Amino acid sequence: MGVINVTPDSFFSGSRFLEPQAAIAQARRQVAEGADILDVGAESTRPYGGVVAVEADDERARLEAILPEVIALGVPVSIDTHKASVAAWAVDLGAAIVNDVWGLQRDPEMAGIIADRGVPVIVMHNRESADPAIDIVADVTAFFAHSLDLAARAGIRRDRIVLDPGIGFGKTPEQSISCIARLDAWRGFGLPLLVGASRKRFIQSIVPSEPADRLGGSIAAHLLAVENGATLVRTHDVAATAQALAVAAAIKRAT
Repeated sequence: MGVINVTPDSFFSGSRFLEPQAAIAQARRQVAEGADILDVGAESTRPYGGVVAVEADDERARLEAILPEVIALGVPVSIDTHKASVAAWAVDLGAAIVNDVWGLQRDPEMAGIIADRGVPVIVMHNRESADPAIDIVADVTAFFAHSLDLAARAGIRRDRIVLDPGIGFGKTPEQSISCIARLDAWRGFGLPLLVGASRKRFIQSIVPSEPADRLGGSIAAHLLAVENGATLVRTHDVAATAQALAVAAAIKRAT
């Protein structure tokens, strides 16, 4: 899954494509590099705070100039939003997936919108703030259980749900590392798992680095995430990640 941020304030400056033609060019590039899904967002949801909330009308305005052309590339497009009205608008335009960073728990209309449209949803774990004292795996598990209950009540088919532990969101770096290491804790839900570790701050806690210098750490995290059961990875760096995954898979097949 390639990341396309139509925002001025995403945590990684290399992923900001507020100018429509730049965003469309990046989408084309990621498809050529091997992206199976394009994840498009117009409001920064970076996990470390300091972002300005975007109203639904402004979010749609940022997307209007690029979403139709990105959808026309023929690769499934995921709309990264926690607002039901934006999700409904994007799906009606042709987006194939809703990526909700609040796991159906922020906007009470989100689950119904997704059920009505019959599209898949990515349910991501999130917290308002990190608490180093909690058992993060237990917290994520309880969050997923609640989200799945909301989904079932709304009529979302279970086979259209993907779970994302939300690396970096409401978590200490150590908790983010634990979530990748213990992905098997959520296999019992019987649903695909997505990991988005790309250039996240937990890498800095291991090797001091700025987002622009975290490609190696991102690839390492995604390789181990797949090894531990992830079906999808969300990355700013499609070509390098796709190559790393292909080589790792080839080596495994040869053993």
